[in-house]
Amino acid sequence: MPTDERHDPRSALLRALMEKIQEDPYPSATMLDIVESLLTPRDVPAYVDELVERIRADQFPSIDLIQRVQNLF
Repeated sequence: MPTDERHDPRSALLRALMEKIQEDPYPSATMLDIVESLLTPRDVPAYVDELVERIRADQFPSIDLIQRVQNLF
């Protein structure tokens, strides 16, 4: 992401929401939808890593999270 986010509101919002997702054990579907709308190809690996880590950590992972990762292929 650019170092000067004042001139890149998309990156600033994406970074803020990614931090929220990392802190929240159950981020809302709306927040995840917004993040996905902001992703560029460069941002996808970090987002996928976050979702896959949640899938690995949960004994019964959310079908929604699995489908979100699947949709990013």
